[in-house]
Amino acid sequence: MTHARHLVLGAMMFGTTVDEQTSFALLDRFVERGGVWIDTADCYAFWASESGHGGDSERVLGRWLAARPGVRDRVRIATKLGAEPLSPGSWPEGRQGLSPAAVKTAFAGSLDRLGIDRVDLLWLHQEDRSVSIEDTVGALAELPADRFGVSNHPAWLVERGRAYARTIGAKPFDALQLNATYLRPRPGTLPPGVSHRFGVLSDEQADYAASHGMDVWAYTPLLSGAYDNPEKEIPSVYDHPGNSLRLRVLDEVAGEVGAARGQVVLAWLLGRGLTPMLGGSKLYQLDSAFDGVSLELSASQLARLDAVDRAEWASPYPGASLDAAA
Repeated sequence: MTHARHLVLGAMMFGTTVDEQTSFALLDRFVERGGVWIDTADCYAFWASESGHGGDSERVLGRWLAARPGVRDRVRIATKLGAEPLSPGSWPEGRQGLSPAAVKTAFAGSLDRLGIDRVDLLWLHQEDRSVSIEDTVGALAELPADRFGVSNHPAWLVERGRAYARTIGAKPFDALQLNATYLRPRPGTLPPGVSHRFGVLSDEQADYAASHGMDVWAYTPLLSGAYDNPEKEIPSVYDHPGNSLRLRVLDEVAGEVGAARGQVVLAWLLGRGLTPMLGGSKLYQLDSAFDGVSLELSASQLARLDAVDRAEWASPYPGASLDAAA
């Protein structure tokens, strides 16, 4: 149960490519397996909807909550705002943004679609440099949310927002949501599905979060199934010598514990203090993920997975300290 609480169910495609019946089945199984956090956004999934706008995911979640009396006490709901297109086809140039007026309007819409009066965690979906972070934080302070987090923001902007929240007596951001997995993309590249320049978890962001006791949620941790599905290729941004070594060690550890690559990746993320988010559309994928977060990797196995690109033989400066966060 403890490990199950650290797996987030991503509801991005619920109501669009994942139909309502399947969505309900996934949500029911998630709760049965001890899952707690469900993540959505007001813009999900505008690119797959008939209208060109988001909202379908939140509506499905709202109908599921209404159809399952008492389940609201067992789950926590997280949603995001700021990335909804102003009109079909206008994203990313024409998006809602994070002005105080936009934040308040978007949040009211989310509560209406979800059928609830507050959320457990509200995320800023992506940065908006046209608005000061202070103005955005001031607007958040008036909203009924238990916690606030940021997705796809640079660390310096997160710190500025946290500092301002403290000056006005508001709740500071206490969570980051970023792309993270075991493999590392080539420098200067973004993995598929990441459209934000600060969307991939960096050493600086990881260090900042650890130093300030912030949660880090990792989206697309399983490369959309490419770790284990032979019909899916690992994206080319991960094709470099460092990852060849990482895959070798990943295969070794997977063989030792009798698990799939992706399951080991999930266990490794938890071992690094990160919270993996699952966006699967099938029950067996959800069950496999729960089995993955239940894996108990040994300290030696975690150290081997971590040390791949830090071994002395791989460093031009033998004996140098390479203790930065992964």
